Amino acid sequence: MSNEFRLGGDLAVNRLGFGTMRLPSKEGMGGPARDPETGRAVLRRAVELGVNHIDTADFYFSAGGAVRANTLVREALYPYASDLVIATKVGPVIRDGGLHHATPADMRGLVEANLEGLGVDRLDLVYLRIGPMEPPRGESLADRFESLAALREEGLIRHLGLSNVDADHLAEARAIAPVVAVQNEFHAAKRNDVELLAVCEEADIAFVPFFPLGGGRELDDERLAKVAARHGATVAQIGLAWLLASSPVTLAIPGTGSLSHVEDNMAAAGITLTEEDLADLS
Repeated sequence: MSNEFRLGGDLAVNRLGFGTMRLPSKEGMGGPARDPETGRAVLRRAVELGVNHIDTADFYFSAGGAVRANTLVREALYPYASDLVIATKVGPVIRDGGLHHATPADMRGLVEANLEGLGVDRLDLVYLRIGPMEPPRGESLADRFESLAALREEGLIRHLGLSNVDADHLAEARAIAPVVAVQNEFHAAKRNDVELLAVCEEADIAFVPFFPLGGGRELDDERLAKVAARHGATVAQIGLAWLLASSPVTLAIPGTGSLSHVEDNMAAAGITLTEEDLADLS
């Protein structure tokens, strides 16, 4: 199975990338700020280790907006390497002190905020994120996706993706504009979306799990521990290796604010699971 995938058929990325959510704050969005210099160092180290696919968002920031993921990406990596692909997402907006769903009219401002924060004229990939943690089944995304598709036609976005969706959402969006990636929660301990993954594989759409390691919660699974012991690896490394082995369209974007953890995560790319391993993990 190849270690590379072409997003939209034209953006070649290594299948093990990096997610920025935990760079501004260890607690994720809105938590106490982390040291920005460490965040910049983690980004540079990830790229040194082969990452050329970074997943970020304008709404990834620490309490009060003191440290922002997009700013760290720009400060650490700009001018960007020609092969670096930066994916971002829009959908949630903060109003009246709370998190709300963006409207179609909000989309331009959200895209422009990402353009400015990253210091680019066009975004490589923009996901429309809908709902909190579970796909809001039966909810139409057409109006919001049409707004993003119009911005793509203007040249502000290269490719479009979807986050936190089901198969019906994917079909609805694909009737409007091409979808090159889907980002849902999926990991070795939560495999609810195997049918959606199969749809993506058939259509050559990237499947990019968020929380590929359980969202910071230890993947408590005896099967993973057994295979990890066999390879002299960590449970997290086997969790990432399993994701990459699950389908040729699966990309992994583990995130961390630690230099040692980013090195451990990237080492998972060198683990080849055997048929025995995959049987144990099935």
